[in-house]
Amino acid sequence: MKPEIDVAELKEIISHSPQKPSSLIAVLQDIQRKFHYLPPEAIKETSSALGVPLSQVYSVATFYSAFSLEPRGKHTCRICMGTACHIKGAPMALEQAEDQLGIKAGQTTPDLRFTLEVVNCVGACAMAPVVIIDEKYYGNVRVDKMKRYLDGVRDED
Repeated sequence: MKPEIDVAELKEIISHSPQKPSSLIAVLQDIQRKFHYLPPEAIKETSSALGVPLSQVYSVATFYSAFSLEPRGKHTCRICMGTACHIKGAPMALEQAEDQLGIKAGQTTPDLRFTLEVVNCVGACAMAPVVIIDEKYYGNVRVDKMKRYLDGVRDED
């Protein structure tokens, strides 16, 4: 189920940037930050406001992995599966996260609170295994810590 989008709020976000084609990526980033994905209404409104062809807006939105056309969770949990993390137990942390959230990697919880992702090396091998929740890095993650970290995020909401 896709969340309801407030078009007035969408127009407000777009209005904060110069209304020209060179603002496209910045506007899409602002929309993604607010809604956790790029709703179809946002793509159309951005195209119209910035004078960028709809096909070009879709092209940018689908090219960059930072953008999503599907709703994502309020919180993103990324588990590194680079070589060092994999060897030091990242698969067990992933299994714990999947069990705790009730989803598989690449999915979003039905309540749109969490998106779970597996990523390649994040460049923090000395802290392996590494989990990134939102923008916070956690190192030396074990199964019990994984549960505690996700519970901590839930408690903050």
